[in-house]
Amino acid sequence: MARFLEVHPVNPQARAISQVVAMLRDDDALIAYPTDSCYALGARLDSITGPERIRQIRHLDAKHDFTLVCSDFHQLGSLVHLDNSAFRAIKAATPGPYTFILPATKEVPRRLHHPKKKTVGVRIPQHPVVRELLRELGEPLLTSTLLLPGASEPLTDGWQINEEIGHLVDAVLDSGECGTEPTTVVDLSSGAPEVLRVGAGDPTPFE
Repeated sequence: MARFLEVHPVNPQARAISQVVAMLRDDDALIAYPTDSCYALGARLDSITGPERIRQIRHLDAKHDFTLVCSDFHQLGSLVHLDNSAFRAIKAATPGPYTFILPATKEVPRRLHHPKKKTVGVRIPQHPVVRELLRELGEPLLTSTLLLPGASEPLTDGWQINEEIGHLVDAVLDSGECGTEPTTVVDLSSGAPEVLRVGAGDPTPFE
């Protein structure tokens, strides 16, 4: 079963964050954690088992764009190719509940690319728990929304996640109830923005 850690949603306990970071670094862990949109599954960018475990839990195919959750714009910019318009659009919308699809750089392992488009999703969240997690980890998190197969909405409570999939992940960070809306997804890979999914972020600036 997963290690279950309750953390404060605004001032997460350093000890709990350190424990989870150690699991990510040393044990190739897959975790469930809160974001500013909803709970998500996360592993290190170079995780050997993480991508396939996420695919199995969510029943995803190889065409799924994984999201790389970043601590800041500098980190995001090393993972994707940005033209001036994409730079301005993302800068204005982050941190916040948006995922942007863009061409991946060589910093992103090929196994995480969209197989044909060579794109990847990136985002900078605002939730204090994930921001602290990213700060201590010092690298992006490979992530996917914690939406289970057949479910219409993501799971909203850490205890519920632990009951449902605690046997499939290594740690659950519980900071109380999160929202039920995943991020708004905007494809910027072809130049003109295309809203692929309307979620917690206001899509108006990209329409």
